Amino acid sequence: MDTATFVDPDGRPVTAVTAAEMRAVDRVAVEEVGLDLPRMMEHAGRGLAEAVLEVRSSNRSELPVTVLAGNGGNGGGGLACARHLANRNLSVRVVLDRARAEVDGVTAEQLGILEAMDVPVEAADGDSDPDPDIDAALEGVVIDALIGYGLTGQPRGATAELIEAVGSASEATVSLDVPSGTNATTGERPGVAVEPDLTATLALPKTGVAAVDGDLLLVDLSIPSTAYDRLGIGYTNPFGEAFSVPLSRT
Repeated sequence: MDTATFVDPDGRPVTAVTAAEMRAVDRVAVEEVGLDLPRMMEHAGRGLAEAVLEVRSSNRSELPVTVLAGNGGNGGGGLACARHLANRNLSVRVVLDRARAEVDGVTAEQLGILEAMDVPVEAADGDSDPDPDIDAALEGVVIDALIGYGLTGQPRGATAELIEAVGSASEATVSLDVPSGTNATTGERPGVAVEPDLTATLALPKTGVAAVDGDLLLVDLSIPSTAYDRLGIGYTNPFGEAFSVPLSRT
């Protein structure tokens, strides 16, 4: 836990948490408070979509959007974002870092909704027919929803290939929670890593995001203060009456 690195627009400190602390918050929120994963995923997706719309409004309004998605909560948040953007008639494309059959749980539910909407979904590992042209897929605004705070070791395989392709192909990149390839706790990058223009971090900033360049937006997941209190994590609501707030590094 760190209370000295991030401040809100009024200069008030915002607590940052490690990956282990955020994992504990998620557990308490789900198992003790009753705020389930689908609800938090929807909040993440909508907050991310709002951030992307803001990015596109700055001389990028005609650019297509590509969502790079892994499995788990981060990928599911990216897929929920894709749905919100498609509902607003944006040109949206999804590229998975694994075979369609390997996406499971709530993330698979989000993917199924996109498929029912006929949003183009392809897999970088060759699951689709034909295989996607990765460089073409990354034209325009890219949303990085590959890994999140669960990084262990360096990215490998199709995930690493997508990360490598981001920097050279996209006009603007928005990462969800933590840029893929960056350790959420330390900020270390053991291999390839996304270098975003904006990171939309969730609930509380992660300590490792202090080492990441680019703008930082904090997105509310509606986790109540009691979840933090039960873990002894100092928490003052940073959102006021908003659902997201820009943060600065001290």
